[in-house]
Order: sequence, then C-alpha cells, then structure tokens
Amino acid sequence: MQVTGMLYGSKMLRFVGFPTPEVLGPSASEEEIRELIDRCGTIFIKPVFKGGVGKKGKAGLVGRANDLRTALKEKERLYFVEHRVGNTIAKANGVTFEAGIPAEHEVYFSITDSTRFRAPTMTLTHHGGVDIEELDKSLVASIPFDPLTGLKAFVVANALSALGAPKPIISPLVQHLPKLWELYHDFGMTTLELNPIRLREDDKGRLTPLACDFKCGFDRDDPRWRRLDLPRHLFADDYSEFEQEINQLRTYQGQSDVFVINPSGTILAPTFGGGANSLVTEMLGDDAIISSDFGGNPPYEKMKEVARICFKHWLKQANVLFVIGGKSNNTDIFETLRAISDALREQFSRDGPTPLFVVVGRGGPNLVRGMGAMRDTLDALGLPYRIFGFDSDMSEVVNYAMRADRWMKSGGREQVRARLGGAAASAA
Repeated sequence: MQVTGMLYGSKMLRFVGFPTPEVLGPSASEEEIRELIDRCGTIFIKPVFKGGVGKKGKAGLVGRANDLRTALKEKERLYFVEHRVGNTIAKANGVTFEAGIPAEHEVYFSITDSTRFRAPTMTLTHHGGVDIEELDKSLVASIPFDPLTGLKAFVVANALSALGAPKPIISPLVQHLPKLWELYHDFGMTTLELNPIRLREDDKGRLTPLACDFKCGFDRDDPRWRRLDLPRHLFADDYSEFEQEINQLRTYQGQSDVFVINPSGTILAPTFGGGANSLVTEMLGDDAIISSDFGGNPPYEKMKEVARICFKHWLKQANVLFVIGGKSNNTDIFETLRAISDALREQFSRDGPTPLFVVVGRGGPNLVRGMGAMRDTLDALGLPYRIFGFDSDMSEVVNYAMRADRWMKSGGREQVRARLGGAAASAA
C-alpha cells in the first residue's frame, strides 16, 4: 500500500502542519491554473499514478509551464500516460499542477523501519533532489532513534551538524522535520519519504522548508491509516476485478495478499506463508496465475470466500490447483482445507465440473483431519490428486505440481475431462 505524489501527500502533510507548495488536482479549471501561474510564475505538471512507479522525472513524465497554453498541452500529454518500470506498466489517471519553488537548498528526508538497526531510522542529507543511491555515503546520515521518544529535534540537529550542512538551513529543518514522526507513527506508515524538500526564502530572509514530492507506504493490517480518510481505490495495484475482490477481504485475522502474475497461466496456487510464496512464485514462473499469501490463520468463512473468488476467476483455465504452504505454527489446517474443499464443491455444483489436477502440500495443527476433508471432497468430485505431508521437501512438491501441469497439457486434461463426463453420466 503506497501513496506517491503531492495530490494526497499535501493533504497528509497538512495533518501535522508541514509546509507544502500549492497543489491543484485533475479537476482544476483553466482559471485556477492561470491564477496559480500568475502567483508562482512556474508550475510543474505531474501524472497521477497508483502506488510507487519509479522515477517519473528521469522518464520525462514531469512537465513544466510558465503559461496556460503550455500547461494545458502538458496536461493533455500526461493525463493518461503509461510508464513502464521493469515488467510493470502503470497508467496515469489525471495530473497535478504544483507551484514551482525556486530554492538554493534541496534536502532529502525519510523515515523507515530498519531491519539493520531494529528501530525506526531517519535518513537525511542536504544534497537532495537526486536519487539517494547516487550520493556518496559520507554525504548521507542514517540515524536510528527510540520509537518511545520519537524523532527529537536534537537528532535532526546533530545529523545536520555532522554532515556539515549550511547553518541557515539547520534551524528551519530542526523545527519542522520532527513533525513528520507524528504522521509516520500515528497513521500506521512503514516508510515516509520527502525528496526534495526545498527551502524557500521569505521577505525577511528566513527559510521555510516545503515538501515538493512525497512517498509513503502503509502497513495495510494497521487500521490507523483509515483515519486519514483516503479513498480505498488509491491502494488498488490496478483495476483487476479479482484483486479488488480479494483486497476487500482484509481483516484483523488472516492475510489476503495477492497479485496476478500471468492471466494466461495454468497453475492456480493459493499459497500460505511468505517463504512459501517466494519459493513457489520463483519456481512456477509464468505457469503461475497468481502470487499469494493467505496465511495468518484465516477463519473458515474468510478462507472459503477467498477460495470462492479464486475459483470463480481462474478455475476454468487452470490445469492444477496447487495448495501449498510450510509447516504452520498456528494456522488450523483443518479449517483451511475444509474451507477450500467446500468452495471447490460449490464451484462444481454451480458451474459444472472442470478438468483439474489437485496437489496439496502443508503441515501444521489438525493436518490429518484437514487432509481427510480434502481427500473426501476430491474423491467425491472424481478429480485426480496428490497430497504431501509436513515431512515433504517443498521444492520437490513444487516440481511435482509442475510435472502434473505438463501432463495435463500433453493430453491429461482431456483424460480428466472424459473421466468427469463419465462420472456425470453414471450419476444421471
């Protein structure tokens, strides 16, 4: 769950009184844009993307205008622009118009949870406006601090002094940067980054820091982010109906992290546990339809609904249903497998049988009862299956699922289809 850009960033920063430039959203009228140009001289036009999409500036996706005609031309260019980052393509839906801030000093600032220090860590440099990775480490301060006391002014002051920052910028940064800890801590963030913060000089020569770009990430299981009253669609990775349905099932218990890898894949793999997810996703490659983590001891009702949504969208095209996870400490395997079994039975009753090879690999509490429930359902449906216990090597279980997929592609699917048709005829 990430938010980037000043459209919503400026609203969040106002919660803690951190200064920002004037920002107009996609619905701004021509008169409002003209008035902003008259006040500021220069404005920047930036596309609005969901989530984090990489370096827009380097990709030429930031427009600049000193007059209304140029601003509208840049709006037309960027409003629905596509941005490719690796294998991901993001499509904009709107633009922002942001006041240009002339400044001599640019600052980079971030707070994030550090696995190195096991504490929240402030990263700060007065050489901002560039990729932080491009700077020499001697120019960047990374300072862990106590979450019980928060980010204190003296932490910022000591870091800037150690970096040899110009004296005029130290006082305004010491006054304003500690406010960001309140935003980070009180609303369930996992990272908060401002780059650049430009320091504007007022009529009396005093400097004021203004956040000119914004990025943050939230812990989606921490409900405090809801207090920001951000629109829920902001956190959808894309417009996939499947992902939207799954994401709405997030509760205090049980995860529902899912991402569509290949809409044309042939292995539907509901996965349990982050480690299992990483291994399975890497080994299955393009054969996998989704990457998922449904662990966290989901209750029966939630797991059944997750399975129902997965089956509704992907079961017809899948060759293999691959239910896989490590040896759980607290997930009730009986409830999990019973929920999946019931959802599968109802899917067959509703839409008719579909050729499928089922592979299950799990370990944990009530394992035998869970496997028995799954076995009874698969026998009743007439589907071929293979079930692996907690003592099986997970990589070998993944290899078995891939061999089952190859067998289905080379004629096995038609054999299973004929078997299901014969079973239906016998029942009639």
